[in-house]
Amino acid sequence: MAPSQHRGCSVFLCFQLCFIVSYFLLCTNKVSSQHYDYFACNVIKNPEVKNYRFCDETLDVESRVNDLLSRMTLQEKILNLVYRAGGVARLGIPEYNWWCEALHGVGATGRGTNFSSPIKAATSFPQVICTAASFNSSLFYTLGKVVSTEARAVYNVGLSGLTFWSTNVNIFRDPRWGRGQETPGEDPLLTSRYAISYVRGLQERDDGDKYRLKVSACCKHYTAYDLESWKGIDRFHFNALVTKQDMDDTYQPPFKSCVVDANVSSVMCSYNQVNGKPTCADPELLTGVICNQWNLNGYIVTDCNSIKVMFKSQHYTRTPEETAAIALKAGVDLNCGSYLSKYTLAAVQEGLASEADVNRAVKNNFAMLMRLGFFDGDPRQRLYGNLGPNDVCTPANQELAREAARQGFVLLKNSRGSLPLSPTATKSVAVIGPNANVTTTMIGNYAGIPCRDTTLQGITAVVPTTYFSPGCANVACVTARVDDAKRISAIADATILVVGADQSIETETLDRVDISLPGQQTFLVQEVTKVSKGPVILVIMSGGGMDVQFAKDDPKVTSILWIGYPGEAGGAALADILFGFYNPSGRLPVSWYPQSYANNVNMTNMNMRPDPATGYPGRTYRFYRGPTVYTFGDGLSYSRFSYHLVKATNLVSIPLGEQHFCKRSSCQSIDASEQTCKIAKVKVNLRVKNSGRMRGGHSVLLFWTPPNVHNSPQKQLLGFKKVFLTPKEQGTVRFNLEVCKHLSVVDKSGNRKLALGMHVLHVGSLKHYLMVSI
Repeated sequence: MAPSQHRGCSVFLCFQLCFIVSYFLLCTNKVSSQHYDYFACNVIKNPEVKNYRFCDETLDVESRVNDLLSRMTLQEKILNLVYRAGGVARLGIPEYNWWCEALHGVGATGRGTNFSSPIKAATSFPQVICTAASFNSSLFYTLGKVVSTEARAVYNVGLSGLTFWSTNVNIFRDPRWGRGQETPGEDPLLTSRYAISYVRGLQERDDGDKYRLKVSACCKHYTAYDLESWKGIDRFHFNALVTKQDMDDTYQPPFKSCVVDANVSSVMCSYNQVNGKPTCADPELLTGVICNQWNLNGYIVTDCNSIKVMFKSQHYTRTPEETAAIALKAGVDLNCGSYLSKYTLAAVQEGLASEADVNRAVKNNFAMLMRLGFFDGDPRQRLYGNLGPNDVCTPANQELAREAARQGFVLLKNSRGSLPLSPTATKSVAVIGPNANVTTTMIGNYAGIPCRDTTLQGITAVVPTTYFSPGCANVACVTARVDDAKRISAIADATILVVGADQSIETETLDRVDISLPGQQTFLVQEVTKVSKGPVILVIMSGGGMDVQFAKDDPKVTSILWIGYPGEAGGAALADILFGFYNPSGRLPVSWYPQSYANNVNMTNMNMRPDPATGYPGRTYRFYRGPTVYTFGDGLSYSRFSYHLVKATNLVSIPLGEQHFCKRSSCQSIDASEQTCKIAKVKVNLRVKNSGRMRGGHSVLLFWTPPNVHNSPQKQLLGFKKVFLTPKEQGTVRFNLEVCKHLSVVDKSGNRKLALGMHVLHVGSLKHYLMVSI
């Protein structure tokens, strides 16, 4: 872990300050330790700053930033183009480390956060792929709110910055991708909805100020980034060849939603090239799309050392100075790395870049810090200033971690009489497998230091007679040790096999080759199943899907439950599901393929749509044509939910002028930009009933099959709503759709088109037909 970037105060200064404020701090017990150089405009440390206009918070940000830039030299500006920003000591601006992470809790991976006294941990929520399986937008938002509160508390004690490079909104295109666990899955709509809710939760302030931020979020990695290291090809050298159609209907929508709908304050460009250009050097992608089309109100940051990568690894430029200039002129404002601090001055002197380019970037960076209150003096005197150690790892936050895990667990198979286990009739359980008693594995990557972990304790709290055998030395499971595992399974009332992956199998810099259970885990499951006395529950801990067709087909494997990487409360949440204290409601956010998919499909093929000429089957449930083990949206409950269509639009007619081309000729589609098209609406109202005996949540997924034009998706998610119903209770779910926005497809040129003809809306087995005509 990197040391904090913040220096401690002097003994003399601490004595003076403690004399003034210690009584308040001790009585509130909110902030017990502070570092006094983690914010600018500190009038106690430097009284002169009260005369600087950039320290006057009553002025608008534009005026403040312009004043600040007018006082800085070119060299001082350049030192603030990198994540370890040099500040301007003579103006009372301390150094600042921009690199903080908050993917699923305040993270320890960013160099700008340091867990130490008085805050040594933070709530570790489930990894994103698990949370996304809840299909619950309000949960996504709540998690963001709680994470930002804990982040502010850590900042207030001088142990973190306020700029968090989260969240990851890349599409989980291929099951082998090591970082797919960080994402909300394979669907553009689910990913977009997650991004909007989580980013708003992080950034929005309780006082309603739309311009200032609670913390700054970041959507990454822009764009078409989803390969780490696979069969000798790595992310630093990979050139993603992407069609205009796939770019606009799959890879870009989550980023657009981040900027346009969530008003995210930062976007991070990726390592890879897209169609021959490094993303951090492409002015069309950065300035053209993010800034000009989407109107980003914030800054663009590079992935760490990606500017260096384009010179050293991709050989895209001839000199380091040219590299720095190209990145700046493309629209980069901040370099996670050191290239801009080392080579920008020479680039300006050589005429490759201008001071205006530097000014634009520095202005965006300092404007961000001003929106966060970094230039408003002591944060303890501001909104959120009273947050401290007592606001981190609270009982409520830890219970939320447990609830988020429970909502994200996906029950994939459940034979009659298997789950839930009776907490009274079950006298003993055998818990077997390499992931059966893990802690670090549960929190996934980009994690912080959890408040506490629950593993087997969750099960032993319900059934004290719990036998344990790992079965393998680790998840690689080179050799399965089955004798002890078989012995305890043969005597226990129920067997729980916890298998899957961890960060040695899938993570940043590491993609999978196989998508079956690693090593001899399959053999372990099969051997244990043969001798088990009671039901066998297979629990899979992983980010990506696994080929578990053998277990799906085996009647002795009575239940299959996927739990992602469930966070610090994973063990307790698992027990809640297994013993029926909580009704599972998660649904898969990704498709699970057979191993043959990994054998036959090249991971570097970025095309979403199938190619019959080559046998390429396409990707994700939207386009893939081939067998699956389980598919996107699959998930069972202990209750049965039924649907009744209450109201739905049957016909949409788009009025066009008499001179319109399609009035004189047959058209399969019209431009979705037509003004008359934009006002058309579709309503779908459903009644949902819990017909079971147990209260539970249920995610209602509305899918759509458009007419087969422009190589359209075979099926696509249009919306989702989460409802919680008691036994026999009914609830109403309403979907309000804009025809041109929600029922349009993208053609080969990247233009959005409204297909004419019969559209089919699906909710479960219920289908509704909608005619769109002119």
